[in-house]
Amino acid sequence: MLTHMKNLFLPIVLAFWSAIAFGQNGTVTGFVLDEDGARLEAATIQAEGTTSGTFSDADGSYTLNVPAGTYRILCSYVGYASQSKEVTVQAGRTITLNFSLATEALIGAEIVVSGSKKREKLTESPATIETIYAREIAEYAGNPAELLARQKGIDYFRAGIATPAFNIRGFNSNFNSKNLQVTDGRYSTLIATGLPLGPLNTTVKEDIEQVEVILGPNATLYGPNAHNGLLNIITKDPRTSAGTTFGLSGGATGDGDPYYSFRARHAQVVSDQFAFKVVGEYTAGTEFEYSDSVFVDRRDKDGNLIGSAEYQGADGVKEGWPELELDPDVDFTRLEAGLYFTPATDFDIIVNGGYSNSNYLSPTNVGRNQIKDWQVYYGQLRLDYKNFFAQFYYTGSQTDSTYAIDERTKRYYTGIDLLGMSDADARGDFSYSSGALFQDDSKRLNAEIQYNETFGGLELIAGGQWQRDMANSLGSYLIEQDENDFYDGTNIVVNQYGGYLHLTYNFGRGWKALAASRFDYHDVYEFNFVPKLGLLKIADWGTVRLTYGQGIASPTILNMFGKLFGGLILGNAEGFVLQDGSMREKQTVEKLQTFELGYRGQVIKNKLFLDANAYYNISKDFLSPLATIGFVDTWGTDVPVEALQSDVIFGAFGGLVLSYVNFGQVNTYGFDLGATYYFTPALSGTLNYSYFDWSVDENDLENDFDGNGTVNFLDVLVNAPTHKLGVGLNYSGEGKFYGGIFGRWVQAYDYFSSFQIASKSYPFPEYSWRGFPITEGARSADTFNYGPLGGFFTVDLNLGYRINDIFTVGVAAVNLTNQELREFTASAPTRGLYTLEVLVNLPAIGNK
Repeated sequence: MLTHMKNLFLPIVLAFWSAIAFGQNGTVTGFVLDEDGARLEAATIQAEGTTSGTFSDADGSYTLNVPAGTYRILCSYVGYASQSKEVTVQAGRTITLNFSLATEALIGAEIVVSGSKKREKLTESPATIETIYAREIAEYAGNPAELLARQKGIDYFRAGIATPAFNIRGFNSNFNSKNLQVTDGRYSTLIATGLPLGPLNTTVKEDIEQVEVILGPNATLYGPNAHNGLLNIITKDPRTSAGTTFGLSGGATGDGDPYYSFRARHAQVVSDQFAFKVVGEYTAGTEFEYSDSVFVDRRDKDGNLIGSAEYQGADGVKEGWPELELDPDVDFTRLEAGLYFTPATDFDIIVNGGYSNSNYLSPTNVGRNQIKDWQVYYGQLRLDYKNFFAQFYYTGSQTDSTYAIDERTKRYYTGIDLLGMSDADARGDFSYSSGALFQDDSKRLNAEIQYNETFGGLELIAGGQWQRDMANSLGSYLIEQDENDFYDGTNIVVNQYGGYLHLTYNFGRGWKALAASRFDYHDVYEFNFVPKLGLLKIADWGTVRLTYGQGIASPTILNMFGKLFGGLILGNAEGFVLQDGSMREKQTVEKLQTFELGYRGQVIKNKLFLDANAYYNISKDFLSPLATIGFVDTWGTDVPVEALQSDVIFGAFGGLVLSYVNFGQVNTYGFDLGATYYFTPALSGTLNYSYFDWSVDENDLENDFDGNGTVNFLDVLVNAPTHKLGVGLNYSGEGKFYGGIFGRWVQAYDYFSSFQIASKSYPFPEYSWRGFPITEGARSADTFNYGPLGGFFTVDLNLGYRINDIFTVGVAAVNLTNQELREFTASAPTRGLYTLEVLVNLPAIGNK
């Protein structure tokens, strides 16, 4: 492993060091002030048309190194009008350039990086990007993920106090890997399942500089699974955020259960060459109360009914059997550190590392998982010199005792009822014997190199990426046997290789064109090509853009090599030979095409800012939900399926397989509208509205996923509301007080995910889900259908007071009126969350 890393990165490092020998820079330095002469911290300073940029320090000073030449230097700060000045920089010389920003409600000049993997104005990005800035996060006392609910185009839901999550543009599920999560350019996803890390992430609230969410595909730069959307978290640079922060939060849920959080961050500039940061968090609480559990009829060994899965609880709520050894306590430990080394002008070497340990309840499409001591850790090396960027990082995932509560509970009752086992024996190893235990010791290696250059009006970004997944379930949920061609005796090993080219040409008079492409090769599903095209008209007040993009969603390792619940569920990396001799093809990628028209900019100068887009998607070859393949002879071409299944579980049902396939085509379309009106520079109102709908050819049986001869909504599981609306009022000035109130309305919608169902009633047998009637307020197989998700209006509130430069006190209320909401299946109904937070900000001491 070490030899491989050395061979990979030694040429890159040597190339970077040799590049220092030629070319000299000049320096631009100065201060950023407001109109009253106060110095502004964390203002953005950028040389337009380049990737050179920096932030102002706590005293408002900045230093920007650029190659010799003439530049327009842009300075921007949220809530202030941006300002640009032209300067000529000479090699080895320093020029002073101060900025004085007027307080205005001009937004859109903020800098983002996710749309093109380079610094650019928000208004000029070729993608629809929702942004959350450090100041917004600092002024929100609760979980910063809640701020995603205030963005347009995002389906936000709470699956408990520990598991807020989101989806973009439809096709949600309880096991959704179609939204990519990135942190500081690093994929933040689990190795085997492809799921976003979410609450497993190592990032701490006080270290977040910016969150950017791309709506729609951006696969040309980020690769497979930047499909429906992308969440990019950017952490703070210690060189522009030195100091010490302590955050202490305490509160309670609407059920009356307490939770608390303690966080600390220290960043220090040691010298002109060295800076570092260390960050830590411990958060704990109790999950919302849950009256649901396992709905299964209990019968004795003679087949006599012992008890119905559905009975009347003490409070009149329909309840199932209690979940075995349910632990409602949640806790998270997070640690991160970063070392920033600048050995030469405009050359950065950054080393980051992080660790998290998590315990919580996670909803899945087959019930809830008890996450037990799930650890995630990473190490990252980044090299940045002028027009070159390279990184190498390692990600690990480990758990020994996570389990599927539903499956374990059912197995427990089988031991008690059918086999007459004692309670101790039934809840011991026997309760895990049908595949309820999930273990993980997986690792991932990633490398990337990128080059950017400007040739007159042409801007070029080119790069290459490599990823090596080494998935190891310790024999618990993956096909880790010699029959798997990708098994090396310990891990399932899958490599991916990608290259991208991103070209932007400035024609002048505000016209820009974009042409991008990506090439990917995957060990299992092989070669794919993804293009993107765009045309932008940039004016003083805003930008109109028209784009065409493609994206792919790739099967995860679990999709390809899964072996769950004793082999009833098998991955489809090799295809299946059925007992009638026919072949079921292996799963491949899902493909998405998107046409999008958008405008982002001012409508009334310094008063009304508008961000609107309309899109049309064509999705083909869906990665299906869990499907019944039928009775199978072999996995691939020559592996008897009995070798992959357990006779203890299935007996006479050996050979029955559930897996994943590709099917069909569906068109989705919609528009998102976001408007911000500034009554004063500090007081603003927002209105967000999103519309989403779909269509499918009901005469094309390629779309008949369930194989019943009829195409309807049960074949294409859109799982998204048609209408969403958000309204808000926010005050964020330079005075003592700040605060905001936000209302969110989500239309009711039907939701289906494997065995989980939340739907209104439909006639039977015309409509059925996995052979069971769809009846609201009734049992469906071994789950309970409480009716559609959504259908609510909630209000969130946050208030804060800056006591002085050191102490700040804030409060936040999510679901202020404490409504009981069902936002997700296999999860507790959510209620209110009420938080009191105290922040202590100590200035940098001893920095040089």
